[in-house]
Amino acid sequence: MERRRDDGIGLDELALAARNHGMPLEAMRADITPAGMHYLLMHYDVPFVDPSSWALSLGGFQRPMDLTLDELRARPAETAPVTLECAGNGRAMFETRPLSQPWLLEAVGTAEWTGTPLAPLLEEAGIPDDTIEIVFTGLDRGLEGGEESSYERSLPIAEALRDDVLLVYEMNGQPLLPQHGAPLRLVVPGWYGMTHVKWLGRIAPTSERFEGYQQAVAYRLRSHEDEPGRPLERMRVRSLMVPPGLPTFPERERVLSAGPTTLEGRAWSGSGAIERVQVSVDGCAAWTDAELEPSPAPYAWHRWTFDWTAPPGEHDLACRATDAAGATQPLDAEPNLGGYANNAVHRVHVTVTS
Repeated sequence: MERRRDDGIGLDELALAARNHGMPLEAMRADITPAGMHYLLMHYDVPFVDPSSWALSLGGFQRPMDLTLDELRARPAETAPVTLECAGNGRAMFETRPLSQPWLLEAVGTAEWTGTPLAPLLEEAGIPDDTIEIVFTGLDRGLEGGEESSYERSLPIAEALRDDVLLVYEMNGQPLLPQHGAPLRLVVPGWYGMTHVKWLGRIAPTSERFEGYQQAVAYRLRSHEDEPGRPLERMRVRSLMVPPGLPTFPERERVLSAGPTTLEGRAWSGSGAIERVQVSVDGCAAWTDAELEPSPAPYAWHRWTFDWTAPPGEHDLACRATDAAGATQPLDAEPNLGGYANNAVHRVHVTVTS
């Protein structure tokens, strides 16, 4: 079902928004997002899993195995800060959108994820020679298109064997919370959030292209229902601004006192480091480079700052980023049926008082 931006939010969308939540943009002041402020998207019900009786199944390999959480924790561990963004972030900003989670701009967060690398485990299990993809199955189940299914996604074998892909059991130094995928989840740095399968229960190789709902139907860029579309993979280049000044309630319009101030925000991309962030204070008529800080890790966001002497009046601020692959945020994103990958420049209207 299609909704227009001026239709408002229906009760069905409100129900989705009540069980999922975004990260308040002021949380971008922190390098690492607290677990309770990190964005959440749960397609189905949260499966509450007893870690003492849970095991990860690796089936279909040359040497199938089941591993308990203690056995996974005993393997070599790595910790990495990784930025995750939902592919639907910004969906509600399109002129029309599907019935789905009505994200504004807050479906993002950066956590420190701790787990064991996936590649050595796959190699130990023995990948069949004809494998082209690895399928990851979560324990969460629901109905899609009238059929019951688990949440499942696959990765091409080359992506699954990257040395930075992790099977994660801790977030910010603490055991995963139920809503974040406890006891185990997948983290694939650089890819949109739908790839990071939560409540992981099974990993299996396949010699054919995986055609599960969350891969072949959902999370694809298409303009018409009758086209197959292109799969979503890596996060597009993006920057967001911490809304300056003070918010009104409940409208959350921004009010700022005149004089020197520092604008700040974060920028990230799934296709390489951020090389440039620019800021406009006049409605995108002119752009000036911001100060860009190095990222703490290859797939974690960069902090940027911009000093501005704010004159009294109404001002339309904006920010845009350019990544190492040469991609720059567009002024307006191209609409698509799923409301995905909206990485248009972030615009913030502020009232500056004398």
